[in-house]
Amino acid sequence: MHTVLDHAEPVAQGLSVTPILDARGRPLRDLRLSVIDQCNFRCTYCMPRETFGPDYPFLPADQRMSLDQMFTLAKAFAELGVGKIRLTGGEPLLRRGIESLVERLAGLRTLDGRPMEIALTTNGTLLAEKARALRDAGLTRVTVSLDALDDALFRRMAGTQVPVARVLEGIAAASAAGLAPVKVNTVVERGANEGQIVPLVRFFKGTGVTLRFIEYMDVGGADAWSSSKVVTAREVHDRVASEFALTPMDGDRDGATAILVRHADGGGEVGFIASVSQPFCGDCSRARVSSDGQLFTCLFATQGLDLRPWLESGGDGGGDSGGDAEGLQSVIRGHWSRRGDRYSELRSARSARPAGSKAYPVVRMSLVGG
Repeated sequence: MHTVLDHAEPVAQGLSVTPILDARGRPLRDLRLSVIDQCNFRCTYCMPRETFGPDYPFLPADQRMSLDQMFTLAKAFAELGVGKIRLTGGEPLLRRGIESLVERLAGLRTLDGRPMEIALTTNGTLLAEKARALRDAGLTRVTVSLDALDDALFRRMAGTQVPVARVLEGIAAASAAGLAPVKVNTVVERGANEGQIVPLVRFFKGTGVTLRFIEYMDVGGADAWSSSKVVTAREVHDRVASEFALTPMDGDRDGATAILVRHADGGGEVGFIASVSQPFCGDCSRARVSSDGQLFTCLFATQGLDLRPWLESGGDGGGDSGGDAEGLQSVIRGHWSRRGDRYSELRSARSARPAGSKAYPVVRMSLVGG
C-alpha cells in the first residue's frame, strides 16, 4: 500500500504561516471543498426534483476546477492554518479521480507539522465499492447522510429508487475498511421522519457508528422550509432519552457543532446538532469553496469570491498546477479577515416565513457543499 506521508508537502518557504482571524476573531481552521455540484439523489430539503430536473444546468466539466487546481487551493489553505479538509458536493464520489485527490491532500501538513485530516461527506450509494481505495489513499473519516431506515420513506425523502440497503452496505464497508468511527447524519423534519429517530439509534447502537441528528435548516434548496418543520435538538434528545439511558459527555464537542452523549451501557455515542435552536456562529471556523472555485464564508452566503484568477489552468494529472501562490494566500487572507457572517444567530430576528414562500436567497446547497 502506498503511504502518502512518505512525501508529505511541507509548508511553502517564504509564504505567510500566521493563522488568520476574521472580523469576529474566529480563526480559519476548516476547509470544505466541493468537488462536484451534481448528485444522484434529489433530497427534498436540498435538491428537490421539481427544481433540479433533467434539464437543470449543473456545471459542465470544463467549468469545474481540475484536481490540480483543487490541490493548489487546498495547499494555500493549509499554509493559512487549516487543519482539516472535508470533501463535499453534490455527491463527491461521482467525481472522477477522487481517490487520487484524496491521496495528494493526505500528503499535506498542518502548520504544526501534523498530517492533514481528510474527511468526506457522502450519501453512501457508491461507498461500498470505494471505501477501501479511499482509506488506502489516506482518507481519515467519512460521514454518511441517512434520513430513514424505512425503505419507502428513505426513497421518498432522498428522491431516489436506490434502496436504503445500499447505503447501509456502504456504511458497513467504510467501517470494515478502517474509516472509523463512521458518522451518520440524519436531518429531522417534522411531519416526515420523526418516527425514525428511535429506530436509527437502536440500529446503530453498539456498531461503532456515531449517529448525529441535525435540525432541519433553511439552506439553499429548502424552499419549503418553515420554522414549524424544525424538530429541535432538545426534542430529539428527549425522545432518545425516553428509550435509552444516556450519559452526558461534558466538554466534548464534535467540531464545535454536535453535542454528544454516550449510551450508559457502553453502546456508543449519539450527537445532536442544534444549528437552528442553538446556533454556533461564534465558533464557526469553516471556509467553503465550490467546485468552480468560489470562496464562501458561510453556508448561507448569497455570493462567493472567485479564486480562479489565482489558479493556473491544469488537467487532472498528477502535477502541481502552481498558480500565483502568494496572490492566492493574500486574497484568501484579506477576504477572511473581513468576514462577519452570523446568519444563524440573526435568523431568529427575522420573522419565520410560512412553508412555500420565497426562501432567503442563499447559494444552492449542492454548489456550496453543506
